This record gives sequence, structure tokens and C-alpha cells, in this order.
Amino acid sequence: MTNNYELYKVFYWAAKTGSLTQAAKALYLTQPSVSHAIKQLEDSFGITLFYRTAKGVELTQEGAILYSYIEQSHIFISLAEEKMAALKNLESGELRIGGSDSLFKHYLLPYIEEFHERFPNIRLHLNHGTTPEVISFLKEGRIDLGVVRMPIVDPQLEVRESFHLQDCFVAGARYEDLRGKKLSVDMLLEQPIILFSRNSRARMTITEIFQSYGYTIKPEIEVGSVDLLIEFARRGLGISFVTREFVSKELEEGSLFEIELDIPIPPSQVGIMTKRNMPLSSAAMKFMDMIG
Repeated sequence: MTNNYELYKVFYWAAKTGSLTQAAKALYLTQPSVSHAIKQLEDSFGITLFYRTAKGVELTQEGAILYSYIEQSHIFISLAEEKMAALKNLESGELRIGGSDSLFKHYLLPYIEEFHERFPNIRLHLNHGTTPEVISFLKEGRIDLGVVRMPIVDPQLEVRESFHLQDCFVAGARYEDLRGKKLSVDMLLEQPIILFSRNSRARMTITEIFQSYGYTIKPEIEVGSVDLLIEFARRGLGISFVTREFVSKELEEGSLFEIELDIPIPPSQVGIMTKRNMPLSSAAMKFMDMIG
């Protein structure tokens, strides 16, 4: 029995064309090489696969049975090659991205829209979650890449810095008397604070900042989305800690204003996270290049 698939390729073309000469041309081989390959295949099975005619070669009954299987294999291999070419050229495939609702809505959406317009045949799968959830998605193979707030320290992951975000405290008209004033942390903590859920990176960030100054921040309201942070602050339910870039519209129109503090809030870095030593699809690499 043989495991040399080159012999099967020679057999396929000889059977398909009915000519050793045509098979040799198709495979860029000499005719003696084709004859030798067929002889090797026949010897390995111990049966005759072809018999010669005045016009070339024809399959024996046993050869016809073998051809019925080899033909199917050739079709599948050809389809596989076409599929690989399509994936390389971004004519098919999928792109699976993980990130928070807010990053999808306020940052990634324009890039996703551009990618979809340029490569409409690539299926998009967006997986929403907190940073720990996105890390789990990536490790489980459910996404190709994740867009998350840094820092991320994990030996299984690679993170490429992408862009900065600036967090801040905002309030609505009910707290108009605080507009333009620089508040101390003590003064801020006298107000009802609205924060994101405890397992979010933004929540961890502000907790760590306040702890570095010796303060513990205890929210009066906890929410699970940026939209609720914005809406609750706009309705006067408290002072929300949000990303400035995500409330640019509200700040511009005046429905929210930024609370000035006497301590700095450092900008946060957002990174593109992939699994270490895991090759990326052409679609994932193209999207990473787009968002830089």
C-alpha cells in the first residue's frame, strides 16, 4: 500500500485525460515518469489499473473503482485550495472580536463599518463582555482578538498598545452649583457617586487611584453599562465616573459637565489583545492594521 499522494495525482490525470502524454503535460512531467508512477501504484496494489488502447489508456474495472474515490479527493483538495486563496484575499472567512459595549459603540464601530464595507464577505462576530470575560473568550478560542483597557499581564497573551482614553467625573443640571469649582476628593465623596460594576477595568482604575491617596470610594449606585452611567448622571441621580470620549456629545450640548478635581486622573491605555503563539487569520491581521 502507498502513502505517496503524488502517485495518486498522476493516476488521476492519466484517468481523466485518457492519455499518459496529456497527464505528463498537466503535471509538467516526462511521459516515462508518468508511466513509472503508474507502475509503482499498480505494484503497490498488485492489480492492473489501466490497459493501453490505440487512443491512449483506459481504466480497468478495478481502476475505475479507484478513480471514483480519487476523483472525490481531488475535488475536495481543489475546493480546499480555493478556500485558502479566498481566505487569503479576504473573499470569505470570519472575524471574531471581543470588547466592552462602550468600546464597540464609541470607538470600534467606525472601524468595523469600514472593514465591512471593504470586505463584505467576511462574517463578523462581536462578543461583548468585561475585560476578564474578554480574556476568557480569547483563551477559549471564541474570539480572534480583544480590545480592552490595560494593563494586561498574562503570559498567554500578547497586547499591543492602541490608543488612550481619559476618564472623568460628570454631572447633570441638578449639580450646577459644582460647575467650574475644583473639588477635593473629600468634597467629591460627599456626593452620591455612580460607578460601573466591580469587575470592570474602569472601576478598578478609579478604585486604585483613590486608594493611592488614602481614600475608599463607595458608590451609591452601580450600573452595568456606560449608557446607564450617562443617563443616570444626566437625570441628576448622582455623579458618574465615565470616559470623556464617550460623553463628548453630552458635554458639548451641555446636558453634562465635567467635575474638576484637585488630583489628576491619568489617561488609560487601550490595547489589542491576542493569544500568544497563535497565528492570526488574514481578516484579523487586516483589522488590527486598520485600528493601528
